[in-house]
Amino acid sequence: MIQTVGNHLRRGLASVFSNRTSRKSASRTDSDNMADGEGYRNPTEVQMSQLVLPCHTNQRGELSVGQLLKWIDATACLSAERHAGCPCVTASMDDIYFEHTISVGQVVNIKAKVNRAFNSSMEVGIQVVSEDLCSEKQWCVCKALATFVAHRELSKVKLKPTVPRTEEEKTEHSVAAERRRMRLVYADTIKDLLANCVIQDDLESRDCSHMVPAEKTRVESVELVLPPHANHQGNTFGGQIMAWMENVATIAASRLCRAHPTLKTIEMFHFRGPSQVGDRLVLKAIVNNAFKHSMEVGVCVEAYRQEAETHRRHINSAFMTFVVLGADDQPQMLPWIRPQPGDGERRYREASARKKIRLDRKYIVSCKQAEMPLSVPWDPSNQVYLSYNNVSSLKMLVAKDNWVLSSESNQVRLYTLEEDKFLSFHMEMLVHVDTAQAFLLLSDLRRRPEWDKHCRSVELVQQVDEDDAIYHVISPALGGDPKPQDFIILASRRKPCDTGEPYVIALRSVTLPTHRETPEYRRGETVCSGFCFWREGDQLTKVSYYNQATPGVLKYVTTNVTGLSSEFYTTFKACEHFLLDNWNDLAPSLQTL
Repeated sequence: MIQTVGNHLRRGLASVFSNRTSRKSASRTDSDNMADGEGYRNPTEVQMSQLVLPCHTNQRGELSVGQLLKWIDATACLSAERHAGCPCVTASMDDIYFEHTISVGQVVNIKAKVNRAFNSSMEVGIQVVSEDLCSEKQWCVCKALATFVAHRELSKVKLKPTVPRTEEEKTEHSVAAERRRMRLVYADTIKDLLANCVIQDDLESRDCSHMVPAEKTRVESVELVLPPHANHQGNTFGGQIMAWMENVATIAASRLCRAHPTLKTIEMFHFRGPSQVGDRLVLKAIVNNAFKHSMEVGVCVEAYRQEAETHRRHINSAFMTFVVLGADDQPQMLPWIRPQPGDGERRYREASARKKIRLDRKYIVSCKQAEMPLSVPWDPSNQVYLSYNNVSSLKMLVAKDNWVLSSESNQVRLYTLEEDKFLSFHMEMLVHVDTAQAFLLLSDLRRRPEWDKHCRSVELVQQVDEDDAIYHVISPALGGDPKPQDFIILASRRKPCDTGEPYVIALRSVTLPTHRETPEYRRGETVCSGFCFWREGDQLTKVSYYNQATPGVLKYVTTNVTGLSSEFYTTFKACEHFLLDNWNDLAPSLQTL
């Protein structure tokens, strides 16, 4: 069963499950039916449409990103306040990648809704689409995730939970918990990576005569917070601060390239504290590093109340990536930057590390499952994002609504899911064992050979942290292949955040330089598989196993799915016996978790 995860499904399999019974119950409630119909609308959804006028544009006749950020923040805030029922403030914004510019005369359509509410904070998902009224064409401009905190009379508010109904809402609700986990460790992750990674640069080899001193790009500007810049509580709109930050960052970037730059990325940032009407905000920006076709600009915002004050409050810091587009809309080459000794050189080298980290986040966290390579290289700079992708991919698979009951035997159910080029299967059974104990027993893959004959041996290669580990798994030869298979598996486990949520063990393939493919084994891969455990009662757990079938094991999977083999059932029943026989025999290392 460790052999998982899949890509190409032949058309001949399309009719195999056409007459199977749907997993969905015929007794769905009216609200559920409405959730799947066109009449349903998320109660927290807010839409804003704005016609781009000349007063909203920059010197190229395109919508200023600062103005767009204000609209995004306002829409997201209204969505958050609709759910909270009280004023909300912007706490953080995840990475934003701007895919298209918006021209004067076009319409900006912004949609925001609360994906999930936690104790006093909530994640709001935002989608921005531009519309050409003449051609009726539409383009996705960007997607964003913002965190808002509810406040009432200077105190935090205990938020009511959101109730997801559609498949999309269930997916976002489930994955939001993993995204929150990543945000909470973000600052420490960046700090550790910058401290431990070896940053290569070619400062000494560059021709200094063709370099622009970083000091020439420095910008400092002060803004007085007035009532139009603040909400009804007197706190400055986060979008207004972001617009001011974009303004000084654009000026700094322009001083390097002597052209009109285009903002492509805003890195994840947090608001460290509020500012109010009457505050003076000091915004500072400087180009930290210039790469071949892009540059990173660092922006810092500080606040003070009176001119005589010597202490300034740090509001936030952000890093923005700019490019200069030519007549063909392609990025142009940029001049080199010469950093100042000391802090300037530190910022220069850290910008190189952040560029690598941004690429990891973009192509590991943001990519769709079908766009992910099966095995991604594992290193300290991407471990947080690979762990996130591992868990979120499994949660998205679990949240699918169109699982179909294929067969049932001995109280074990087998479901299948056919989507595009993917064939997935899902085994489910009830076991009379405590949910946490079942989770702990199956968390340690080294014990898997005790019940799964498809695992000949499992070696712990690296204990990444308390919740993530990498294993080397060896399985017997499959389907007449003379060579046994081996896998390098990242196992990520998560305890539930709320009542009713499952315990999760997510599995996916990674590559390690210390464990390369050898002639002795055929390297297998899995991109999305794992276990979920639901508490159904006292000493009663629903155990579910999910995976997608890779081309290498597709024939084996379809043989079981179509009833020509009972190995899936036999293996899953062996798992049940393992849990029943060992529920009181947990390893000491697991009992403390």
